[in-house]
Amino acid sequence: MNENEKYILIIEDDYFTNEFYRVLFRKVKYPFIQSENGEDILNILSQKEISLIILDINLKNTLLDKKKIDGLELSKYIKENFNSSSIPILLVTAYRKNSNEDNFLEKSLADDYITKPITDLNVFLEKVKMLKLK
Repeated sequence: MNENEKYILIIEDDYFTNEFYRVLFRKVKYPFIQSENGEDILNILSQKEISLIILDINLKNTLLDKKKIDGLELSKYIKENFNSSSIPILLVTAYRKNSNEDNFLEKSLADDYITKPITDLNVFLEKVKMLKLK
């Protein structure tokens, strides 16, 4: 991969979902980096050109400053504490828009969301493409 290339940063702790992303993004030739480690994520944001962050809301194993953090908190932290605040964040959630989580975009400062399971690859890839070009 080219050193100046922009990457999609995927923050997901589920093995099978990570495999799905790995296969999909290799097939469409989008460069990507995957991590669920909070410290690694901050280093990646500091060292790599990131065009989009795909972030699971229900992170179970992600720590930041030795504190467990979910995707909403991590999204807000990234938007408020990095020059990366202009990097679009796409939340991936099992919650439906009409659930109790109606305001998760507002809480997280994320740019968009998609519900899982992701059943329409074209819709998902179109969201990814639009946000990457933002």
